Amino acid sequence: MSVEPEEDWRSACPRGHALTGPAAGWLGLARCAPCAAGAPATPPDATPPDAPAAAGATASGTRPAGAQADAPARPVSEPVPARTVDEPAPAARADESARPSAPGALAIAPPDPPGPAPAGPGQGAAPDDPDASAAPAAPAAPAAPDDPDAPAEPPARPVPYRLSVPVAAVTAVVCLLLAYATGPRPELAVWLAAAPFAVLLALVDRNVHRLPDQLTLPLAGAAALLLGAAALAPGDGGSWPTALLGGLALGGVYFLLFLINPDGMGFGDVKLALSLGVVLGWYGWTVLFAGAFAGFLLGSVYGVGLMLLRRANRRTAIPFGPFMITGAFLGLLLGALAAS
Repeated sequence: MSVEPEEDWRSACPRGHALTGPAAGWLGLARCAPCAAGAPATPPDATPPDAPAAAGATASGTRPAGAQADAPARPVSEPVPARTVDEPAPAARADESARPSAPGALAIAPPDPPGPAPAGPGQGAAPDDPDASAAPAAPAAPAAPDDPDAPAEPPARPVPYRLSVPVAAVTAVVCLLLAYATGPRPELAVWLAAAPFAVLLALVDRNVHRLPDQLTLPLAGAAALLLGAAALAPGDGGSWPTALLGGLALGGVYFLLFLINPDGMGFGDVKLALSLGVVLGWYGWTVLFAGAFAGFLLGSVYGVGLMLLRRANRRTAIPFGPFMITGAFLGLLLGALAAS
């Protein structure tokens, strides 16, 4: 999901292999199994295998000096210059004459294949003599790069993949702290289920300054539904109506900030605020305010620090999602400890 705003979501690795895995790639390691096994890259679908080569391109894919892109190809019926009596077979002549040339480019014919000398008076047989022995066949031309009968490329070396230890370690620490602060209460299952998606959102926003709708909107709906189920279980430590109102309140505040300054607040932050407001509102309005304030405070400290180090100015865009998520995490720990 870490793609630039102008790009579409990727469904394949950079070498063209489709991303697969358990639960459509949501579970398991973030790796491409074909690349790890050394599979060759998948050719793009935009170039059909039977498409003719571009005008002015040689068999190796490079353009000769002085050739133009729109140079017309030589007709098949056009005679080939510098040809001797020993003409190759008609098929070979067709391939030779179909080779594109550019206006002003010198056409140099390849050397003729070795064969018998031209028949002179009293030497050899006439060309139309049916009993004459056939001339030796010309050597086969090398296969073109796109020839299906050409030998396959050697297998690519396996791409080394390393586990993302910091991301896994951060996710594990977050889950352990939430489990310690919450204790054996039903909302703990909701926190543990939402923590990996929150870490993923922070990572994507840090990389490309985006908060994808494929994560923010389902996370808000899932948090509201799961907390509703937790409110029906005995021993819960929060309020489900306050959680729903908290999501609407925090989302409304971020939406107002977006209307006031669209360049300073992205609409993805507004969608993320819905789920964070639901989670923080579970433990009350005080926790909601503390978590939201912590996010603004952390983001402000980070921005001021970059300005003091002369690595940013007042108009430099910074990803605000990680600070929103970190502030909500701190507020959630505070609310869970207070409910205990």
